[in-house]
Amino acid sequence: MSKRKTKLREADFPRVPSLWTPREYQKPLLHYLERGGLRADVAAHRRWGKDEVALHWAATQVLERAGVYWHLLPEASQGRKAVWDAVNPHTGLRRIDEAFPKHTRSRTLDGGMAIHFKKGSVWQVCGSDNYNSLVGSPPVGVVFSEWALAKPDAWEFLRPILAENGGWALFLWTPRGRNHATRAFESRMNDPEWFCLRSPATETDVFTPAQLEKEKAELVAELGSPEEGEARFASEYLVDFNAAAPGTYYAGLLGEAERAGRIARVPYDPALKVDTAWDLGIDDYTAIWFFQQTGREVRAIDYFETSGEGLASVVRQAIAGKPYTYGTHHLPHDVMVRELGTGRSRFETLTSLGLFGISAGHATDPEERVNAARLMIPLTWFDAERCGRGLERLRAYRKRWNRSTRSYAGPLHDQASHGADAFGEFALNRTGAAAGRAPVRRAHVGALSWMG
Repeated sequence: MSKRKTKLREADFPRVPSLWTPREYQKPLLHYLERGGLRADVAAHRRWGKDEVALHWAATQVLERAGVYWHLLPEASQGRKAVWDAVNPHTGLRRIDEAFPKHTRSRTLDGGMAIHFKKGSVWQVCGSDNYNSLVGSPPVGVVFSEWALAKPDAWEFLRPILAENGGWALFLWTPRGRNHATRAFESRMNDPEWFCLRSPATETDVFTPAQLEKEKAELVAELGSPEEGEARFASEYLVDFNAAAPGTYYAGLLGEAERAGRIARVPYDPALKVDTAWDLGIDDYTAIWFFQQTGREVRAIDYFETSGEGLASVVRQAIAGKPYTYGTHHLPHDVMVRELGTGRSRFETLTSLGLFGISAGHATDPEERVNAARLMIPLTWFDAERCGRGLERLRAYRKRWNRSTRSYAGPLHDQASHGADAFGEFALNRTGAAAGRAPVRRAHVGALSWMG
């Protein structure tokens, strides 16, 4: 026992209150943090010990600087399972009890997943989906665990807070396609203020080569497809940012657009009207694309997405809140359906909120929208920043894999499908789209602009 304590002191690692020794491949990150580094981004394979490192680093910080510290998972329920209630299989102890010895605490709140310390600090497990609803003092240290699955808005909200109070942020994740986490990592690699580490399983000692081959084989068997299993293995174990995403509809076309320079800065042209395309959610996501057209060229200049918001809030934020002159608002056919509770259609609700120029589409097979979108993407320029979230959705939009039949079967309904459906709605019904489609029912063709 004394030997382990001595080893920690001699290696000049964080003065952890527990008897934890970091693994060799974890030491560069801890060296950086111990020397005062404030920003670290680590893309690492499964079982790397990402949360373990974060817990023990936080254990040093809560005793050195009194303040609030957050360990964020994409959702609070994930945080309870992966961190708060997690047990170390090698010791049989809860992870939080290993990192935060009970003699350092003043109280532990299971309901709020929070630990209060005698030194005055508070450490809490939270969901990054509710970052702006957390009450109390702003944090001085934040861990974004499973960052690739989190809402990037959380960092936009917390960044100025940590910059003002000199706090630190640690991003820990495993790739899930080319999304906000990948782009952020690549932009930070040449920034001297950031520590960036990409750590595949072939460069650590967690798995032997034989074990990695077994993991790959088990993924193939579990998913029922060599294509699916090998892609998941490349992403989760080899930390391959460009691993092919099997079953995706648009990833290849968007890759071609990026190589051609059509994903770049696309400014709003005041001389052209802006058309929008919507996918409406009730307890789900609402997605809106903003387009301008000139000749055959389509410009995707903006994207808006929210969840759990009413139509009044959506119109206020997404339409009235932008400096655009609007043309047609393309909405799906069910905008005309009357709701049982109110007897009103969402079309009537939207027009009562001042939204005119609504074009209600017609019910179509999802594959029609997909085919229309495939034809439109090669004609489209995308604003890389303002359409960033929308591009993530398009890249991730994929077919369902049926394990029993070992075949693909239509679009998968998930977070990506809303933005993709809205994009397809525009592709199918826009002016200049392929001839021969069913006629669009124009619900209103009068004033084609926001009437605030």
